[in-house]
Amino acid sequence: MLELPAELTQQQATACLARLLQGLHAQTQLEVVVDAGALMHFDSSALAVLLACRRASLAAGKTFFVRHLPAKLMQLAGLYGVAGLLMQAP
Repeated sequence: MLELPAELTQQQATACLARLLQGLHAQTQLEVVVDAGALMHFDSSALAVLLACRRASLAAGKTFFVRHLPAKLMQLAGLYGVAGLLMQAP
């Protein structure tokens, strides 16, 4: 499982995405799960990181799920019209 940090704003987005993509490509499982449980401070960059990770997962033939997505981030995703792309892990 991949994990988001406690803070994910524009300042951390590039490094966070690079780390997530490295972990994604190292996984042999066909299901990529990102745990957002530690995420406390974020901006819309967190959505950009998650969506980029989702695109990379799908391009690699893998499914993509998010676990423990903060309610405020899900609301932000709804405002941007991308909430349906961030499926909660079963």
